[in-house]
Amino acid sequence: MECQDLRLDTDIEQIDKELAKKEHHTSKLVPSWSPRNPLENIIDCREKSIVENINADQDAIAKIQYLSEEHAKLDKYLHNQEQDASLRKYLVVGVHWVFLLTEHVLSHPFLVLRWQCQVYNASKCYHLHPFTLLPCIVHLHRRQGLTTLWKGVDSCLLVRGMSCAIDDVISKLSSWPKELDSRTTLKRFGQHVLLKCVSIALVSPFHAVSLVKTVQSDIASEKTGLLDVLWDGGARLLSWRSPQNTRMLPTWALIGPSISIGITKYLFNLLIHGVSTRMMQRRMQENRYKKDCDVKLEHQNAETYAGLIATLTTELVFFPLETILHRLELQGTRTIIDNLDTGYSVVPVLTDYRGVFDCYRVTVISEGVAGLYKGFGAMILQFVAQVAIIKLAKWTADQIAAGILNRPTSRIVQPYNLDCLSCNKSSTTISPSISSIDVDLTSLGKYSLDD
Repeated sequence: MECQDLRLDTDIEQIDKELAKKEHHTSKLVPSWSPRNPLENIIDCREKSIVENINADQDAIAKIQYLSEEHAKLDKYLHNQEQDASLRKYLVVGVHWVFLLTEHVLSHPFLVLRWQCQVYNASKCYHLHPFTLLPCIVHLHRRQGLTTLWKGVDSCLLVRGMSCAIDDVISKLSSWPKELDSRTTLKRFGQHVLLKCVSIALVSPFHAVSLVKTVQSDIASEKTGLLDVLWDGGARLLSWRSPQNTRMLPTWALIGPSISIGITKYLFNLLIHGVSTRMMQRRMQENRYKKDCDVKLEHQNAETYAGLIATLTTELVFFPLETILHRLELQGTRTIIDNLDTGYSVVPVLTDYRGVFDCYRVTVISEGVAGLYKGFGAMILQFVAQVAIIKLAKWTADQIAAGILNRPTSRIVQPYNLDCLSCNKSSTTISPSISSIDVDLTSLGKYSLDD
């Protein structure tokens, strides 16, 4: 019994020693300033919140940088779109100016050949096709130089500009419409036709003088300036009687045929242009689903081709009447022209017509019906050259437009939401700003992390 009691005592002592060791060990782990533990917990929480806010603000800065890049891409895309639109506009204007330049300037050499063939009543070669004109052109260039077919270009441009100016002045003084559109009433259409008649009547004497300056030979005539064209045209406009010593027809005898042929030709051109424009528009509607189709450029091309078709058809139909009118205007002017039968010599133009019907009758009797179409080959050359130049301009514009449309563009930035930029994240708002960190730090105040 006593032994057992001794063992129990020793066991109890050992247990007490172990408990004492544990207490001693725990006393080392727990600091003596345990009352400040709640403050440390608060500071630790504040530190964690500050770190989290800093990380969140870094994410927000990254999102803002991403949005700035997207804004830059969008601005670049819009800038490219503006440049493309302006370039397309320049292409449309360029094609239009090429058409005008070709019609009024580059086609002038063929106009000189055509008018010289029309007014020469004694020619043996009618030049109904362009192949007979090619040797004559070579001979004229060898004998008179490269500028021989550009004579009278300044007077022709002056007459055309004068016609536009007269139309504008009459329109402003009388309020008659200078141009027509789809909303023009029948009364306004009649006023427009009357305006054109007055303009043709005033310009016809100057056109006759311009014709003389264009067909006369450079080696047999003196060169004249624009003031001479204005002076001679004004003199013919004011003198209603024919001179006593020449066979020149009086002005009143020329104004009537000029107005009738000019206004009929103008109305016919309007009709053909309207029909051609509608045909071109139908073709554009059929091709509007093409991806490489520039609408503005195609519209301008349609207008150009419609104008070309209308001009070609009108010149073809009115070619005989133009021959008669030019012969009447040149009669009695003592003009010497180049002999296009050979291209080497010059010949005078001597006629004695009493009017339109007499000119037609004498021409058909002496030269045949084909005599009314002298110089038709020059008109063929003219329109072949015009079509070739316009085709080249159109091909160039199409290549530039195709390069614009097929150019890779920047990705368009869609309307965005800041909440959706962070993928697979639970945060749906921007984190507190960095200034909130400063507020949190100052809110600690007396709680220093060093304490």
